Amino acid sequence: MKCQVCGAELARVTNDMPFKIGPRSIVILKELPVLQCEHCGAYLLEDNVMERVETMLVKADRQAEVEILRYAA
Repeated sequence: MKCQVCGAELARVTNDMPFKIGPRSIVILKELPVLQCEHCGAYLLEDNVMERVETMLVKADRQAEVEILRYAA
């Protein structure tokens, strides 16, 4: 698959990524499977991964300033 930003190849990697879920709340998902550009670093989440991320974020503690969750495939 090609990067939509620069046209280079995307590689399957795992990465830790932050998601802002409220004005003062951030959830960090550890070991998230992403497609990442080997050239510019842009990333893409596949549909099935994004569906699971959305489910995890809905269940996250919105009172916590930072919450760290592990994405287990």
